[in-house]
Amino acid sequence: MTARIYTIGILGGTGNLGNALAARWAKAGHRVILGSRDAAKARQRAEEMSTTLGTEIRFGSNQDTAEQAEIIVLAVPFANQTDAIEEVRPALAGKILLDTTVPLLPPKVMRVQMPAEGSAAQRAQLVAGENVRVVSAFHNVAAHKLASAHKLEGDVLVFGDDLEARKVVVELANATGLRGLHAGALANSVAAEALTSVLIFMNKHYAADGAGIRITGELDAGKLG
Repeated sequence: MTARIYTIGILGGTGNLGNALAARWAKAGHRVILGSRDAAKARQRAEEMSTTLGTEIRFGSNQDTAEQAEIIVLAVPFANQTDAIEEVRPALAGKILLDTTVPLLPPKVMRVQMPAEGSAAQRAQLVAGENVRVVSAFHNVAAHKLASAHKLEGDVLVFGDDLEARKVVVELANATGLRGLHAGALANSVAAEALTSVLIFMNKHYAADGAGIRITGELDAGKLG
């Protein structure tokens, strides 16, 4: 069965993670729109990527991007999460909002510091509203690893209360070259979000180049994807 092609709008698409995801999904055949508060910056980056990848990368303001996309990816720093969602909230109704936000609070990014809502994903759901299908993923993947041309190793834990939306994001995780795995309800996102600070500490302590996670054991192949 041919995989479905999605129109994916990335808010924060000119940042490291957003840009790396955009390139991976474009290579997999998805239609990608780079969104930014600075539309000129989005245009410049989209044109550069289109030339490099040999496929069209569209661009626009965050609002335009959210309106045009089927799936909206939030790839902004934790400090900008709420503002970014509120800016595009009318365009999110009925859509999937893939939130990659990790609650890192500089300068102590190696210390777990969760928000009052429990997790960044739960805060995203509260801000976006009940009619938005929030799914949380890509917390434990180094952006520079995604941006490289090398084969990727590691798993992406995917959280969400809407099973069908979660399945879509698992599929998108697989399209990047990683392995997407269902990890349960949106509330469970706290585990992966917290683990990011642990990985940052381990990367520094062991001089690792972007350590990630891998789930061991034999998983039922029929339930993957």
